Amino acid sequence: MNLNVGTTDRVIRILAGLALIALAATGRIGWWGYIGVIPLLTGVFRFCPAYLLFGIRTCPMTKAPRG
Repeated sequence: MNLNVGTTDRVIRILAGLALIALAATGRIGWWGYIGVIPLLTGVFRFCPAYLLFGIRTCPMTKAPRG
């Protein structure tokens, strides 16, 4: 699995996911708020299947070690 979620994107995904889950858990929004699990997991694992499908990559390319 190649990483395709950059640092800024990752922080936004984690914060948005946690916010949605917290709002759903406190009853401020409906049960649909638990969909925040998706951006939370994609942020934690730094991999987004939708990005792979559309060829998007927000993390910088790393140089391969010479050897």
